Amino acid sequence: MLKIDNLVSGYGSVQILYGANMKVEKQSIVALLGGNGTGKSTILKACSGLLRSWEGTINFNGENIHNLPPHEIVKKGLVQVTQGKDVFPAMSVTENLRLGAFVLNSKKELKDNLEKVFDYFPRLNERKNQLAATLSGGELQMLCIGRGLMSSPKMIMLDEPSAALAPQIVLDIFKNINRIRKDGLTVLVVEQNVRMALLLSDYGYVIKDGIINVEGESKKLIYDDTVKDSYLGGTKANV
Repeated sequence: MLKIDNLVSGYGSVQILYGANMKVEKQSIVALLGGNGTGKSTILKACSGLLRSWEGTINFNGENIHNLPPHEIVKKGLVQVTQGKDVFPAMSVTENLRLGAFVLNSKKELKDNLEKVFDYFPRLNERKNQLAATLSGGELQMLCIGRGLMSSPKMIMLDEPSAALAPQIVLDIFKNINRIRKDGLTVLVVEQNVRMALLLSDYGYVIKDGIINVEGESKKLIYDDTVKDSYLGGTKANV
């Protein structure tokens, strides 16, 4: 569904990506792993049009989306969800969610999507009339994911969905990511919680210094010596 070839990009004159290559198969969950500053979020921003790529190609559903405007990429069905603080605090939960449906022309589809989001995240339904500023960190993350789902995407890219959240909230978020995939969506998740991401995903990529240096099936990567020593504290995961 998504194919990235020899992607080179950065910020200003600072190069971050040095020829990244990866692909995401339809209706799969793929984990993109790595430390801070390695290029994980840069890949997502290039795919969503928030950052121009300098070289390489990005194909989504057989179409070249390389350097298209972000709203055009959303219309094609590819949506990025940023970390949970990226909401409009003076607007209600429902108003924030409805903003995610700006590409829709059908009121019925908007209503159906809103009901689906509330089914995934009942807590948002309980707080639908509250201002986003009053939500907890976990609820803000749910709101960001829900807003991304409002546009009826074919694929959703999640940037650090577990960042700074309590363990139980993290489990709830990841359970819903799995539900989203089971309902037909494709998911690319950027995570620093390596163990959880590999347990959730089908395939994984590890990026270092702007290049993908390890990849494979997640159930094998969790036992890979490089991943184990660098990200799992030198111990094998208990799965």
